[in-house]
Amino acid sequence: MMNLTKLISSASSSSAASRSKTLISSSSSLLNRSFSTDDSKVLTIETSIPFTAHNCEPPSRTVETTEKELLGFFKEMALMRRMEIAADSLYKSKLIRGFCHLYDGQEAVAVGMEAAITKKDCIITAYRDHCIFLGRGGTLVEAFSELMGRRDGCSKGKGGSMHFYKKDSGFYGGHGIVGAQVPLGIGLSFAQKYNKDEAVTFAMYGDGAANQGQLFEALNIAALWDLPAILVCENNHYGMGTAEWRAAKSPAYYKRGDYVPGLKVDGMDAFAVKQACKFAKEHVLQKGPIILEMDTYRYHGHSMSDPGSTYRTRDEISGVRQERDPVERIRKLVLAHDLATEKELKDMEKEIRKEVDDAIAQAKESPMPEPSELFTNVYVKGFGVESYGADRKEVRAVLP
Repeated sequence: MMNLTKLISSASSSSAASRSKTLISSSSSLLNRSFSTDDSKVLTIETSIPFTAHNCEPPSRTVETTEKELLGFFKEMALMRRMEIAADSLYKSKLIRGFCHLYDGQEAVAVGMEAAITKKDCIITAYRDHCIFLGRGGTLVEAFSELMGRRDGCSKGKGGSMHFYKKDSGFYGGHGIVGAQVPLGIGLSFAQKYNKDEAVTFAMYGDGAANQGQLFEALNIAALWDLPAILVCENNHYGMGTAEWRAAKSPAYYKRGDYVPGLKVDGMDAFAVKQACKFAKEHVLQKGPIILEMDTYRYHGHSMSDPGSTYRTRDEISGVRQERDPVERIRKLVLAHDLATEKELKDMEKEIRKEVDDAIAQAKESPMPEPSELFTNVYVKGFGVESYGADRKEVRAVLP
């Protein structure tokens, strides 16, 4: 198991940029709580383990952060964890139907990635998408409403767990077909280069999708055209119930691009993810695509229909929780820097629990979509909206 992130020094600097993101309502007492943090004070942190590189020089293990960012990481990751635990209960209560894939254990990837990019950069992912949506600025009410198929959901209740979406923040969705999002992500990166946006696209997929042919086809054209595409393999080591070593002859996914550089990252270390994503963004804007393999772990099963303990032991899961848990790593850093006490962090988690409970109550009040919504957002307006008979002479229906 990997060692916890080590502190090596702290210094003061006015050049550090502090992050400010609102994951929940701005009126929340959680966000307005006062902690004795200095936005300009730089904390220098070393990643848990070195990066492993393929066809490139790895970035430095030394990462700069601020007190505000460090405390913000804890808030964001604790919120994501609470949201997913609540989703588990809602599914078991049959308020969430269909498929539901939870992200708890992998929060460091979502938070660290977001810390290194802007909303001009695009993210597209598979169906384990709730926390990515939250990181892109989505609200708890939108998330829970969508999970429960309500009108106030981010996809108006018609997408459900696997199809969260927030185009205005560069989030192009969760996708239910394994690997299908990667070619779409390459298309987004092509548009960015064509429009000279100076932005990048993160196309995310799991180790279970890493053997998909379409992934290699998309990577090939991205490399041919030097597109600003970052392929992010969230390797949680199990594709559904199949261990990676049973499905892949070469499970070193960061090397699988062959002619494309790659980087293996401790995906349970938010600061390692931040450093890797910053490095990758700078690389692809100059030289074309790169692969990031995030070594992470999911605590739940593949989906809610999977108990998650038939193909791995409970000891394995508890061992990762004890030694590599991403939230606990950040908690220890916060305490080591005296940014908050144990009690303050516990109080913060209690407030997060209340925020989640309040959002669920509000989402439950949201009405179901009208039946007519079945026919909206199917066709582009003005194209393909008329239904004809077999002889093409009689209009049988006009869809709204």
